[in-house]
Amino acid sequence: MRSAEGGEAISGDCRGIKQLSKAKVVHIITKLELGGAQENTLFTVAHLDRSRFEPFLISGNEGILAEEALKLGGVKTYLLPDLVREVSPLHDTRAFTETVRTLKEIRSSGDKNARLIIHTHSSKAGIIGRWAAKTAGAEAIIHTYHGFGFNDYQPWLVKWFYILLEWLTSRITHKFICVSEVNREKGVALGLFRKEQSALIRSGIDLERFTSPQKSREETRRDLGIPLDAPLATMIACFKPQKAPLDFVRVAGLVKKEMPHVRFLMVGDGVLRGDIEQARRESGLEKDLILTGWRKDIPEILNASDCLVLTSLWEGLPRVFPQAMCLGLPVVATRVDGATDVISDNVNGFLLPPRDCEGMAQKVLYLLKNPDRAKEMGERGRAQVKEFDSHTMVKQQESLYFSLLA
Repeated sequence: MRSAEGGEAISGDCRGIKQLSKAKVVHIITKLELGGAQENTLFTVAHLDRSRFEPFLISGNEGILAEEALKLGGVKTYLLPDLVREVSPLHDTRAFTETVRTLKEIRSSGDKNARLIIHTHSSKAGIIGRWAAKTAGAEAIIHTYHGFGFNDYQPWLVKWFYILLEWLTSRITHKFICVSEVNREKGVALGLFRKEQSALIRSGIDLERFTSPQKSREETRRDLGIPLDAPLATMIACFKPQKAPLDFVRVAGLVKKEMPHVRFLMVGDGVLRGDIEQARRESGLEKDLILTGWRKDIPEILNASDCLVLTSLWEGLPRVFPQAMCLGLPVVATRVDGATDVISDNVNGFLLPPRDCEGMAQKVLYLLKNPDRAKEMGERGRAQVKEFDSHTMVKQQESLYFSLLA
């Protein structure tokens, strides 16, 4: 283990809540990879009001953001090597034991009378973290569903085993946060929580950063080796089965047949990279489809693009949607989970069934061949992104913490 000092949508206004003594808030997440849940968790612990909360972070020690987490000012971070995404009775037992020990250490440090709030994210950390919180005697236990750990693409028994685990763990959870209304409704329908036990808090983005790219469209394209006049379709996602990145390669191949001068970007990395590289070779797209790896200049990447494409099989609510909308980009995506919260078909983008590569290719072609229409759709998206502000997200969580402790 390494440690370092480093019912309704919730209103961000805490003025009506009685001032309480400072509470210890511990966020627990499985893996600090470059993703929306992880970046928002780091942003939250870094920006909680220090006059009211003392923040802590517990995570597995894997992921590109682990070192960044250790450098957060005023946040004590614990990296547990046994907290891993894969199911492992040995690692999971060790992770539970170590999490309980860590929470008891946090409880006994500093102000021993401070109340303890545990806020978990992701499926594995959500299960282990909440039971550890119960064992450690936390006053408030909260879980955020950034998406569910079960899905329709799993074997039936596996899916319902995970649902059972969530149902059992929900019995010891005081409050649930959902990033999309669709996930919230699904959780209620499955009996994981009552609607009044849940809150809708959007996954935040830095609105100022995404409205003010630091490089021009032309400069970013030159850096990436993309012709200034080439239409550009971009996908930003982790290369894992959930995101179906091979479907994007298929979409790119279909678009390329009708528009030879088009270019494609895939921003991200992951376990399917080798399969993507092979599919790219087989499709003859080696010069036209660029794999950038992980990038942090997402505003510049999107500003250089003409449309965003996402081929996911299931989701919570992808943060890349409001990021693209912030820059006036239309979206072509699959009609899954929270996508319908922000993407209105034929208004600010297009939604199609998962695996419909031909349909997605046709919508991409439509946007690239009709730039005026694409711009109009992008502007409609730009008008609805205010609710995704990162600072609003933190204030809403603070209000939720106060309401549980009051």
